[in-house]
Amino acid sequence: MTDPTTRFQQLLDEIDSTPWGRHEQALIAEAVALAQEIGDEQLEYQARMRQTASANMGGLTDVMLNSFAWCLAHHDDDPQRFPLDIDNGAADLMWQFKWMAATLRASPAFSSEQIAAVLDDMEAHYRRAGIGMSGVLTARFEDAWASGRIEDAERLRGLLETTPRDDYSHCDACGRSQNAGFFAATDRDEQAIRLVEEMIEGGFSCGEEPEHALSRVLLPYLRTGRLDEARAAHLRSYRLAKDNPDNLGIVANHIVFAAVTGNEARALSLVERHLPWLAHDQLNVDGHFAMLSAIALALDCVTAVGHGTTTVRAAEAAALEPFFGAREGAWTASALARAAGAAADRIGAEFDARDGSDWHAQRRARMRMLADARWDVPIRSDVFAVETPSPEPQDAEGWYERALALAAYGSERDALAAADRVGELVDAEQRARLLGLRIGAHVSLAEWDAAEALMPLRAATLREAGHSEQAELEGRRGLALYGRTEVGDHAGLEQEWADAGRLPSWSRGDVALTLAALRLRGDDPDGAVELTEHAAVCFAEAGDGRLVAASRMLRAMAFVGQGEIEQADELLQSLLADDDLNPGQRARLLEVRARLHGGAGRLEEGAADADAAAGILTTLGAASALAEAQMLAGALWDDAGHPDRAMPRYRAVIRLMSGRGADVSGAEFRLGRAMLGAGLAAEAAELLGDVLQREESSGASAASRAMTAGVLGRALAAAEEYGQAMGAYGYAAELHAEAEEPAEQALVLTEQAKILARFGEHSDARELLEQAAELVRPTDAIGAIVEVLHNLGQSYGGARDERAFALFDEVRALAVEHEADWLIADVTDSRGRALLEFDRIDEAIAALLTAADGFAAVGDPASAGGSELLAARTLAEADRLDDAVPLYRSVLDRASDMPPMRQVAALELGDVLEKLGRTGDAAQVRALLDE
Repeated sequence: MTDPTTRFQQLLDEIDSTPWGRHEQALIAEAVALAQEIGDEQLEYQARMRQTASANMGGLTDVMLNSFAWCLAHHDDDPQRFPLDIDNGAADLMWQFKWMAATLRASPAFSSEQIAAVLDDMEAHYRRAGIGMSGVLTARFEDAWASGRIEDAERLRGLLETTPRDDYSHCDACGRSQNAGFFAATDRDEQAIRLVEEMIEGGFSCGEEPEHALSRVLLPYLRTGRLDEARAAHLRSYRLAKDNPDNLGIVANHIVFAAVTGNEARALSLVERHLPWLAHDQLNVDGHFAMLSAIALALDCVTAVGHGTTTVRAAEAAALEPFFGAREGAWTASALARAAGAAADRIGAEFDARDGSDWHAQRRARMRMLADARWDVPIRSDVFAVETPSPEPQDAEGWYERALALAAYGSERDALAAADRVGELVDAEQRARLLGLRIGAHVSLAEWDAAEALMPLRAATLREAGHSEQAELEGRRGLALYGRTEVGDHAGLEQEWADAGRLPSWSRGDVALTLAALRLRGDDPDGAVELTEHAAVCFAEAGDGRLVAASRMLRAMAFVGQGEIEQADELLQSLLADDDLNPGQRARLLEVRARLHGGAGRLEEGAADADAAAGILTTLGAASALAEAQMLAGALWDDAGHPDRAMPRYRAVIRLMSGRGADVSGAEFRLGRAMLGAGLAAEAAELLGDVLQREESSGASAASRAMTAGVLGRALAAAEEYGQAMGAYGYAAELHAEAEEPAEQALVLTEQAKILARFGEHSDARELLEQAAELVRPTDAIGAIVEVLHNLGQSYGGARDERAFALFDEVRALAVEHEADWLIADVTDSRGRALLEFDRIDEAIAALLTAADGFAAVGDPASAGGSELLAARTLAEADRLDDAVPLYRSVLDRASDMPPMRQVAALELGDVLEKLGRTGDAAQVRALLDE
């Protein structure tokens, strides 16, 4: 058994290798408790110094204050045993001192005298330790600014700039961020922006930087008309800040930004997501003030665009009552705006009373003025739901027809809900049909007791309607006639069908249709087709057009089971031309045809059918079924290359599923991928990061998380967040390995290699590609093999490594085998470029021109022009000008619809002709530049 001291050291090692967060905080608390149990204050000091830093990062203010006070008292009593610095990053007592005054300043519960005393104590400790005054001046500057003593703050800032930097000065990132925030608060927008852009360009970062700095210049960017920069800063900063409750003020800045840039739906979404953060740190009252002010502004803007009655989810939580007060029922946006504004005013007054200023009142006034400001910066991550409620039937007959339609579609829950609204029906025929609907729905849902309980009433009602023989049939076969498949059910129905000549037409049709469904489910589509024909004839004799259509619908599905897609398509076309179909039948047929279109590659036609089905289900109020139809429509539009059309469908799915508490991760993953396809990379990264986080929490499979992490990596790379993209790809590779998916792991490693190569890390990129090749070769994933080997060949070619050509041969052989003409051209182009690295110019030119012809043959003039342009340049650089001229002219012909390439080719050809002394020809070619 491990002794306590050894266990304590193990805990410290684990703490030091664990990222900030709840797990790390729990480890530190365990270490503190263990040190106390051991009775060793020096060990406790080691743990508490870490605890102060951790609590500061996590917004645990009370823990931070208590831990710091304990450590400072022990240091003052015995500096030798309890040193200032324990050589563990931020676990330095004098560094931690910088946080204390700001922490007290953030709550009006602490007086100005207490804050002044802490600042004086800090200065005394610094002087006693022989430390420079930079850290002290920083703390005094922050205090003056936070209390509204702007002249004092300006003086201290100037003094700070002339004071030599030391180990206790703010780092480059924090110093620039702090000054940028002060400049923004005092209307010096250009200076604020300059400091933050210096930080970004210099790559400076720290615990909450650059996200804090970027949030501070959102309004300066807007006020100076730099809207694209504002949008990029918002998306990057929020993505970095959104998971740490200590970033309350940063998120408040983003809520304000969304509210004033026409993104009211996003503002509401951010409010709902981060409302619980108000209760995270009771001592961060200034953070509460900022957040409440932002919420009031945002919800006023939401109200102004017509959504004031929208419910704000989670606002009624008991933990938020200290801010908003108790309320029965949900908070609407307009009501919560008033409550948040009142709470902000109350807190601001408390701060101003303590500080003897009107600084917080000024901040509130500036915030209110923003309600009249508007900048157009569209962000498509969130939109208000467009509610299209179906008009409810006004009588029993209307609800009866709706129930039948929903049952015909196959939405059992919705059908049962509509049936419950029917009330009393006079007609026994209708009552019997409605009871049959209920029984069938319960059977489909495997609610056997509920179905069985209705059978006696169904029998009595059938007899009342004059259908005694049907009542007897159901008495013999029970729930088997509704699709039950217990032992003996199928055989009993077969017997009934064998003796069906003694049954009335409707009952014969009932048996035939039930057996057809069972045969189709039992992988006997031929038998199903035959029985649906019999069923249709029987129901026609009985005069039941609804079930004639149902029989023909099942026949179409049986044709699909047979693989007779054309017959199925023709039958569906015929059925949809029938004006007597009820809406549910029409929606089901449209959905089936949408899937057939999708399978046949007619994606846009399929998407249109799915949209039409969704429209019908909307009018029927079929909430349970609508999500599936919208998901189908979204997927078809997505696959058809229209992610912009897929996005609203996926959003509708998310709204519908959220309404019934279902897991929306799959739909959000699809939405994120569609956003990426639509060019909204930063928004996609934000959403996909949330999906991955949710999958981690729910214990999703490694394969599922790997897929999400891989697409997240693509989104981050497209958003030019290459460092984070490398991390996402690295995590995806680990997960693919865990899921035993070597081909997928190899592809992710290839994406990492591309990023490394982009930044000149070619050796590291090749190592990753070689690892990927080892992983993918034993698999049968041809696409992955080609991608990895082709990239490795290109990497070898760039390094003048002869192994490139064997890899190109291998890729070409696979392309020929699989008739991949474009790939043949592409790998030929790669061979040409590699040959150039070896100065084998004639071979390279031949390969590039062959590639150009190959690209042109498959209808890719851009790639053809690129290969040919490189060949022309190579000849020109080799002073083979006469040979280059016809190639340049060919590029001009290929690039007739590509102005950028045409201009480049014209410019270069003009130069070549000039060197050849053909000045007239050169002038004529250069004239193309003016077209």
